Amino acid sequence: MLYCRPVSSPGWPWAGVLTRDGQTGQDRPATRVSSLVQPLARRSVNPYDTGLQPAGRVIQGALVARQGLLLYGGHNNNTHHTATDFRIGMENQAVKDSHQGAASLRRWLEPVLVLVILGSLFGYLGSQMGLSALVNTLFNTAHQLLLNTVLFIMGITVLSGALSQLLSEFGVIRLLEVLLAPLMKPVFRLPGRTALAALMTFFSDNPAVISLAKDSRFRKGFTPWQLVSLTNFGTAFGMGLIVVTFMATLQLPGGESTASAALIGLLGALIGSVVSTRLMQRMIRPLVGETPITDEVASVGAKPGLSQEAAPTWLRVLNALLDGGKSGVELGMAVIPGVLIISTFVMLLTFGPGEQGYSGEAFQGVALLPVLAAKVGWLFELLFGFTHAELVAFPVTSLGAVGAAMSLVPPFIGKGWITGNEVAVFTAMGMCWSGFLSTHTAMLDALGYRHLTSRAIVAHTIGGLCAGVAAHQLYLWLG
Repeated sequence: MLYCRPVSSPGWPWAGVLTRDGQTGQDRPATRVSSLVQPLARRSVNPYDTGLQPAGRVIQGALVARQGLLLYGGHNNNTHHTATDFRIGMENQAVKDSHQGAASLRRWLEPVLVLVILGSLFGYLGSQMGLSALVNTLFNTAHQLLLNTVLFIMGITVLSGALSQLLSEFGVIRLLEVLLAPLMKPVFRLPGRTALAALMTFFSDNPAVISLAKDSRFRKGFTPWQLVSLTNFGTAFGMGLIVVTFMATLQLPGGESTASAALIGLLGALIGSVVSTRLMQRMIRPLVGETPITDEVASVGAKPGLSQEAAPTWLRVLNALLDGGKSGVELGMAVIPGVLIISTFVMLLTFGPGEQGYSGEAFQGVALLPVLAAKVGWLFELLFGFTHAELVAFPVTSLGAVGAAMSLVPPFIGKGWITGNEVAVFTAMGMCWSGFLSTHTAMLDALGYRHLTSRAIVAHTIGGLCAGVAAHQLYLWLG
């Protein structure tokens, strides 16, 4: 058996490589070394390193390939291994060259594809609307969304954040957790303390469940399939308070109250959460095992001088309101990019020209999405009760950002397309999906199960559809 090791040796380009006979233990210079070895021959390597690998069995003059090293030399009578090692080495070199070629091609191809896609998109929009009208509509729509929708949503997030922090400060959320815990095991197949995850995401957003899932005190006793399903479970309640509050305060042209419709939508979202969570568990249970998680619980002691209970009640109320309002501002700021970017382009593809054509005003577009949705309009009417194809823009947008989807509702109301049924369906699907496409990958990656992202997305997509169907049927029965 021969081993090769680079050594510091002047002279010929090949003089820096020795071959070590595995039988005699003696080192001797190789007969010839390819130019591929020259850069490596200048490195010093411990010849007795346990990680040293055989260079290959060779006969006199045989070519050996090992990790890109090509050399001649050595003696062995096993010509079969010589041919095998040579073939494997050449195949490895070919694979490496192909990977380098693919990477080089991708570096050139990606910018070309981006330019082609953007050019085609804006070329189509510009040909339909006119370049000047297109640019003015983009800016005016984003401006109107910022003033009329984003600031309204931020007001809701500030007030709801203050309320949720106040409830948490005085133990109301803990009480709700105790009351809801008996439902967790039979309904969701999750431990009772999982109710806390639902409440946290309901009062904030999807990623709140990750802080709990990574807490060793919380996750102790979970099985892996239960822990991973928390991503679907928590997402189904994400931004729930904001969505329900927004929908319950809408003003419909006929004076119809939307509060009852929003509550029906909340029930639909609960049904969707059960479907999504149970389906996710069924899909991943054979893959991640049944061994309960037994993380060691870190001792957490009270920090001296920071006891909340020791502070006066009025100070605790004030701090809770201010801290909760501050978190609401952060959440309101976080939805701005999604609302302005996603909603603007969705509206360009949803709405049509104004009464006087394309004038550059806000909320004008090419109405491409309704044309496509009209092809299967009967299906949306059957499942969700939608009577206008344009309404499909809400669930499509809520896949990526529910804040952006909510910004579509006021223009829909202005056009007279919204009734209590649509409010119920929008509430259910918006709350259940709550932009899961933009958070699921990061959430599963934080838990160490990124390879299960596709299954989580499929399960939650089905859960959101079931939430919309359930809300429609419940509204027909109860509305």
